[in-house]
Amino acid sequence: MYHTLLNSPVQYEAEMLLPTVETMVGVLYFGLFAMSFDFISGYTGYLSFGHAAFYGTGAYTVILVANGKFPLLGPETPFMLSLLVAGLLAVVVALLVGLVSFRLSGVYFAMITLGFAQVLYVFIRGWDYVARNPRDGPAVGPSHASGFDIGVPWVDQLNLAIGVLTGDEVSLLGTTLSGTTVSFYMVGLVVLVCYFAMQRIIHSPFGRVMIAIRENEERAVAIGYNTYVYKLAAFCMSGFFAGIAGALFAGFRRSASPENSFYFLVSGDALLASIIGGFGTLAGPLYGRLFDETVREFLSKSGQGGGLLPYLRLLLGEGTLSTPVVGGMTVGGLIDTLLNGHASLYVGVVFVLFVLYVPDGLLGTIRNRIGGTFADALPAKLRDEEE
Repeated sequence: MYHTLLNSPVQYEAEMLLPTVETMVGVLYFGLFAMSFDFISGYTGYLSFGHAAFYGTGAYTVILVANGKFPLLGPETPFMLSLLVAGLLAVVVALLVGLVSFRLSGVYFAMITLGFAQVLYVFIRGWDYVARNPRDGPAVGPSHASGFDIGVPWVDQLNLAIGVLTGDEVSLLGTTLSGTTVSFYMVGLVVLVCYFAMQRIIHSPFGRVMIAIRENEERAVAIGYNTYVYKLAAFCMSGFFAGIAGALFAGFRRSASPENSFYFLVSGDALLASIIGGFGTLAGPLYGRLFDETVREFLSKSGQGGGLLPYLRLLLGEGTLSTPVVGGMTVGGLIDTLLNGHASLYVGVVFVLFVLYVPDGLLGTIRNRIGGTFADALPAKLRDEEE
């Protein structure tokens, strides 16, 4: 549908409104990270401001394995196995952080997790084992030159490579899918599996205890649950999926740096996505990230995909853009002043508006309107119509 719109009479409007496929791949793996953040923060009520530590652990693990710097695993290790190792290593980190942090609650829990993440961030910036210049972070070396394979390990026919420039191209029904498009589907497949796994946990008896802790932890303790163990287990599960998200990020980008993996603002972006999408909705943070990226790309500069600025330049033409408006400033200059490079400013305004007027987020508000999740509301509506 995306390619159909780009080749239709509304091509320019589609380019202006829709994010690029490469952006959508980023939405998927970061959306998974935001969902893992929501898994612990939205369902137990414990805000983990140090979640970037697990994301970074996953990203660095994949690159270290690919570069032959991870103990017992060589560069030939299948990516799917590296993905699993990345998730398990993130679980170990989550366990160590959680053992100490869950002795606290509220803002103290948020601050201590943030403190642990910052310690890891500073450590990784100075650890020259991971890269020649650890401040810039590691990149994948000559191994996996054709991209990381997602599929069934050791069965070449059931794998497709992902990567910005290295992904496999696929011809299907007379259409050739680019490497980036194939990456979108393969990364999306892993994200979908992780999402269903988290959904299954949330709807299990274990998940109901998580929600009981969020609603009233003292009552959960009073009826016999060891909430410390439940919170710690949920934190480890959340760390596992955050590690998988980081591994997908490194697998697609083939590099990582302390700033885009371990830094506390990475957790801040997950918080932003969760607030926009809806806390305690699991899928909401994915939509929140999509909304965030769409707004940023819509207000992007020329040359970074579509967006409003290139569209206005194309629509208005040179004659209109050079028309003076106020004090010698032209229409083009005024548009540049208002739009160029100010995406973060407008995203901040949108964030404030969401907190004030849509406190339940996009998905939370929709669920409130229809009286539950789509899975619950749709059958009920059909039954009502039959009666």
